[in-house]
Amino acid sequence: MITVIIAAAFFGLGVALYYYFKVSSIPLTQGIENPEEAAKLTKIHGAIAAGAMAFLKAEYKYMVYFMAGFALLIALLIDDPHTADTNEGIYTAISFLLGCVISIISGFIGMRIATIGNARTTTAAKSSIADAFKVALNSGAVMGFGLVGLGVLGLISIYLLLKFLLPEIEPHILMEVLAGFGLGGSSIALFGRVSGGIFTKAADVGADLVGKVEQGIPEDDPRNPAVIADNVGDNVGDVAGMGADLFGSLAESTCAALVIGAVAFATNLEALLFPILITAVGIPASLLTMFSARVSEEKDVAPVLKRLLIISTILSAVAVFFVTMWALPESFEIGGQLYTNMGIYFCFLSGSIAGLLVGLLTEYYTSHDFKPVREVAKASETGAATNIIFGLALGYHSATGSILLLAASIYASFTLGGMYGVAVAALGMLSTLVVGLTIDAYGPVADNAGGIAEMTGMGENIRDRTDVLDAAGNTTAAIGKGFAIGSAILTSLALFSAFLTRADLLDPTAKIMDSINLLDPLVLTGLFVGAMLPFLFSAMTMKSVGTAAFDMIEEVRRQFRTIPGIMEGTAEPDHEKCVAISTEAALREMIPPAILILGTPLLVGFLFGVPAVAGILAGSLVSGGVLAISSANSGGAWDNAKKYIEAGNLGGKGTDTHKAAVVGDTVGDPFKDTSGPALNILIKLSAILSLVFVPFFVQYGGFLID
Repeated sequence: MITVIIAAAFFGLGVALYYYFKVSSIPLTQGIENPEEAAKLTKIHGAIAAGAMAFLKAEYKYMVYFMAGFALLIALLIDDPHTADTNEGIYTAISFLLGCVISIISGFIGMRIATIGNARTTTAAKSSIADAFKVALNSGAVMGFGLVGLGVLGLISIYLLLKFLLPEIEPHILMEVLAGFGLGGSSIALFGRVSGGIFTKAADVGADLVGKVEQGIPEDDPRNPAVIADNVGDNVGDVAGMGADLFGSLAESTCAALVIGAVAFATNLEALLFPILITAVGIPASLLTMFSARVSEEKDVAPVLKRLLIISTILSAVAVFFVTMWALPESFEIGGQLYTNMGIYFCFLSGSIAGLLVGLLTEYYTSHDFKPVREVAKASETGAATNIIFGLALGYHSATGSILLLAASIYASFTLGGMYGVAVAALGMLSTLVVGLTIDAYGPVADNAGGIAEMTGMGENIRDRTDVLDAAGNTTAAIGKGFAIGSAILTSLALFSAFLTRADLLDPTAKIMDSINLLDPLVLTGLFVGAMLPFLFSAMTMKSVGTAAFDMIEEVRRQFRTIPGIMEGTAEPDHEKCVAISTEAALREMIPPAILILGTPLLVGFLFGVPAVAGILAGSLVSGGVLAISSANSGGAWDNAKKYIEAGNLGGKGTDTHKAAVVGDTVGDPFKDTSGPALNILIKLSAILSLVFVPFFVQYGGFLID
């Protein structure tokens, strides 16, 4: 069993390495005969790569301080009273640090390959759309296979390490210690998603409002001082941030299933490690899926990307059926309830299907091929105000179907497998993670490729090809965001159950799970406070984008005003200054939302105890899930409404309708790339933090009510 998991992890890393060499071995200026054009391409490519790495370097400094401080806090505050001779806090801190390190490595790998693949996608577009698509997708595959391979390897490695260090400890306590790994992964995702989202949107808003609206120059025009920062931001937010977010979901949902199932499967290794095996078997299934990715003409791009998700879902479902029948006993008991292996497989299936349907529904609401986005575009004819009204309405409306699908999956999985079934459903939604990450990372690579084509002046036909790739990437990115939010909701619910399960094990006399009552004043108050948190968090992150964008807008205006010759193309703008502004603003503005997420469960648990924390988690999960879907879909719709007009509809570029859509898209930027996706982190991180700190809450919580 363990050998199979380790082999699958190394297989995934080997495939990632293969795709890495396949992309990086392509000469940067392949197919470019003009020396001036080649020099310009090399310079721009280098500026984007340098900006991305400069941001990571600055961010990692903050991460190191945080990791050291929080690991110390875990070591000091966490100790299971049932194990007098062992301080679990130290070992939980080790798990936490390993989760942090692997999440950081995953983000670095994604950023590195994205900045290698972007310019090579541009030059490949000189040859054909098929070649350009292949380079962009192969770049994304490095992220997909690499991150999941590292995740599986990290999970099994920390399990084996803890077994070696704590040979006599009970399995359920071991799994509780291992939950620190999920906390580490999610904590780094906080940095990646929040700071990355602020960076990319500060640059994007500054570039669009001053360059496109005020100066009337095209998107990605090299005369725009913020254009390099904008391209760097695509990698920072949509590659490193997105990768850390989904790595956190993988680690957290696996930890939740391990904690819940540990009591039932204490003596059955195959069943105990079944949650890790689910992800492991998805790696070879994903490689088989990649063989179906063939594009011959422009109209094939979007259908091929969507088909990859469908094929991956089917192959994973087949593989996990056999794994479930082998690893799990025919029947078993958890919490006094009897469940079957076939029931657990249907839990997996419910999550897998729900994830696919949520993704497709997200596409319906965010692609300009369908009615909702075209209505938003049509609303731009009467100005930016009506564009924004229709976009907000679309987001609210779109949350309905996704939440109903998730609710059906939760009901089915809970009925068939209890909260263990819900955790498996979350893993089912993540079973296509390799392909999902591949497609998600493909998007920023294609987007950057288009920007590079524009900045180097390669010609309209090259930009047209990269725009086709980018348009398909926008659609799949929206699908990916819906997929990420759905998995975050199921993951958080599973973590919530693991939190209560662990609290009951720590204090059996309190019967905490049975005592959680909506009419309890602590629980009810916690529900209201928890429901408020996502709105406060969204307000903080959106205001952060506004503050950072203000700095960027002022700088871009200053450069247009004080550097003569920018508009004529005879003088170069100071791109590095704009990258530095985005970096500084992102890291500065990230701190208050981070304190809110990390501090609230700890403070509430210490002052009011476990029931109040349960209320906080339930309230933030429900309102945060709905708000995240609504925000992400509104932002995606505004973006694609603008692109629909730019494609020549409703008057096309340069019209008042187009200008209104640009304003709507700018308003939507923090919705879809900052506050919306970052809400995933709020609901997951609050839950995994509470799970890890349960011993502290049980022993010392309720300070104000005892």
